Amino acid sequence: MKFGRSKKAISSVLCAILSASMLLTACGDGGSSSDTASSGGTSSGGGSTVKSNDDGSVNEGMTSLELVKEMGNGINLGNTMEAYTHYHGKEDIFPDESEQAWGQPITTPEMIKGMKDCGFDSLRIPVAWTNAMSFYEDGNYEIDKAYLDRVEEIVNYAIDADMYVIINDHWDGGWWGRFGAEDQSVRDAAMEMYKSMWTQIAERFKGYSDKLIFESANEELGDRLNDEIDGKKGKLKQSECYEKAYEINQTFVDLIRSTGGNNEQRFLLIAGYNTDIAMTCDDKFKMPTDSAKNKLLLSVHYYTPWDYCGTEGVNSWGSVKDYEEQNRLMKDLSKFTEAGYGVVIGEYAVLTNGSEPKNDTGKFYTNFLANCDLYNFCPMLWDCNNLYQRLECDIPNAEMKQLFADHAYSKQKDLSDDEVKQNAQKVIDDALAAVQNEAVDSGVLMPDENKAIAWIMFQSEDYTKTYSVGDDYDPTSCTAGVEATNVEITGSGDYTVKLDFTSCGAAKGVAFSALGISNAEDLFPNCTVTINKVLINGNEYELATGYYTASDDGTCTRVNLYNAWVDELPRDARGATEGATAVPMPLKKTDAVNTLEIQFTFNEDAAAKTA
Repeated sequence: MKFGRSKKAISSVLCAILSASMLLTACGDGGSSSDTASSGGTSSGGGSTVKSNDDGSVNEGMTSLELVKEMGNGINLGNTMEAYTHYHGKEDIFPDESEQAWGQPITTPEMIKGMKDCGFDSLRIPVAWTNAMSFYEDGNYEIDKAYLDRVEEIVNYAIDADMYVIINDHWDGGWWGRFGAEDQSVRDAAMEMYKSMWTQIAERFKGYSDKLIFESANEELGDRLNDEIDGKKGKLKQSECYEKAYEINQTFVDLIRSTGGNNEQRFLLIAGYNTDIAMTCDDKFKMPTDSAKNKLLLSVHYYTPWDYCGTEGVNSWGSVKDYEEQNRLMKDLSKFTEAGYGVVIGEYAVLTNGSEPKNDTGKFYTNFLANCDLYNFCPMLWDCNNLYQRLECDIPNAEMKQLFADHAYSKQKDLSDDEVKQNAQKVIDDALAAVQNEAVDSGVLMPDENKAIAWIMFQSEDYTKTYSVGDDYDPTSCTAGVEATNVEITGSGDYTVKLDFTSCGAAKGVAFSALGISNAEDLFPNCTVTINKVLINGNEYELATGYYTASDDGTCTRVNLYNAWVDELPRDARGATEGATAVPMPLKKTDAVNTLEIQFTFNEDAAAKTA
């Protein structure tokens, strides 16, 4: 996940405005960032004077599947050490600058202990290591000692709180795009820096116990290896991105093992392709080989569906489709546990801008965490001073606090594997049965593979109003308050569909919209749509261009009303295609849409019907 100034990032305004003195004394009498974590021994690498109570022990017989059980329930220290502040040529590194750059307070031991007290057994610390490389663009990859010291202090806070801890190299300014550069020398330099970075990290922490886990990357091992660098996009094909991801992960494993000490048996977390479940479950993704036995884990992230988890547009979750999708993806992921790899879901969240959870977050998390119990995954909540309030060292929301406490390792360690799985399966089955019964009783026109249902897909330009975007018809995937008039297509004839935003506030402009008809490609092959009238706020709207009938997935028929991603007619475009485009209904953010109505004629293909 990319953070900070990206659309996915969350910053805490409260933390940004508090004084430094308040931040440094959060949750009691915690000292400043220069205080040592404890009075125990020192780390064995890099001449560090940072102290820790870590005992340096390694359980060589423990497998990654066994480790995941002990890792229990985890949380991220989000928008903190990965906040990006790299300035080329800045020789003096001040770790506290970057630590607070994205609105977070200075981390204290009390904050981390508070996470443990709230039921979190593991801490993931995302890190931007190039923050501490003043001249990495010139080939100087030395990590500043002060930055290493600060990361180690926070690692110690977690270990001293009896937590497992993960460190990685995160988005880190997007330097990963150098791996896909057209210039081979740039690619070679990227690998050289990656090796240098992890050599330094591995040497610094080689004496630490297996409470400390190294993670090969974040979300960048995949398509983002082609991210734009110096104004140029990468040139790797997707098949080559899969190959490069494997090469980077294999290099990571081999390098860590070669540094000796406890690194020879340390658990290593391998980033999946884009950390996307479906793309990682693809057979093109390969786990690296390892000289250590059963010490590799897999990392993926879960923000599905993104419109609910990451935007304000969809503020409800819990349809039959929602539950079935989440259950299916979790089951697909179990292929890795069956192959002997522990699985860590390094990030998941229903993102918020404050401590109060979004509507239906409890449903989402309850079913998600039950799936993690069922398949023995370690879930790591993405949090940036949101549900867990760092200055209070607590989760103010009682429902969320209880939910995470109930999934702590201490609550499940005395249960047998079968008991854990049986309890989880019951939660999953009961939730799905309840929502299936609700759907039957609601009277809403629900998805049915034997029916063709017409509706308006819609996403406002400011992404705050949405309705069932995508080729899978789901009337519950929408902004709460949107009223929809959808209709079953039974054959040729005139039909009307409508969206009414009055109850939730007018939609502003359009980022995407289409008239969709579910299953029409199967039930009415070669059908076409004639739009007779478009009404916006009750007034007739003249389309700017012609339009066409087509399908993106071979199942759902659609007429694009505004789809800026399509710049030419698709091969299956049909109907009156002369002068047709995918953007006949352009609306600006200044255009307030209270109601949108489409009156159209559906035309069966007579020849196909006769045949």
